[in-house]
Amino acid sequence: MRPATRRSVRGLVASLLVVFLPACGGGAEPPDPPAGSTPVSFPSSDGVELEGRLAGGGTVGVVLSHMYPADQSSWWPFSDVLTDEGYLVLTYNSRGYCPGGEAGCSEGEKDIEEIWRDVLGAVSFVRSRGAETVMLVGASMGGTASLIAAGREGAGVSAVVTLSAPTSFEGLAAGPEALAAVTAAKLFIAGVGDGAAATSAQDLYELSPPPKRLEVLTTDDHGTDILSGNQAGPAQTLILDYLHRYASP
Repeated sequence: MRPATRRSVRGLVASLLVVFLPACGGGAEPPDPPAGSTPVSFPSSDGVELEGRLAGGGTVGVVLSHMYPADQSSWWPFSDVLTDEGYLVLTYNSRGYCPGGEAGCSEGEKDIEEIWRDVLGAVSFVRSRGAETVMLVGASMGGTASLIAAGREGAGVSAVVTLSAPTSFEGLAAGPEALAAVTAAKLFIAGVGDGAAATSAQDLYELSPPPKRLEVLTTDDHGTDILSGNQAGPAQTLILDYLHRYASP
């Protein structure tokens, strides 16, 4: 099923997004939890207990995986945008990430090499809450982990969107074999001024089978910071359009 008809004007949402403070910025106050969200817990595919927040509803689920060194709260402003679009949205802390308070506390060590297993656990969880179609959106390491998870047997996701995903980070690597297995639609987004991010996005794009798309934006921002920087409007429109396109099985 397709999500509910958009209830917000994109231009207005884009203008609002630029005022959100990046959750990983030094000294910045974390954003409020997504409207109407509830705290949840679920196991990764290898049994590590993770904590997150579930918002929205419907039969199309979106899993948001955070970047380093942020936590799930870095996705909360965009989670609100997605729930307004009619999606069931899950944010969560990767293993070992324990910001506390409303942002929750996942168990385990910060073993970045294994966080793709957290993504698989998140996919299973949103399916248990009624999602018939699941799509993944990941920032930086969360994007790399989402790609790896999408290529695992039985993952069955329809689309993957990455923001500034590296080809490898701290042992987490999306190599040619892993990418060749990702039959889901893929959108790679990066900023041209963000170090090696644009090169990594190009590499991931070239190594991946279709359907796929590459967008390099005129920004220095990284990961979820792209959604609150000078390219917030174009970036969110790219993501929303891509998710909407692949929301039906």
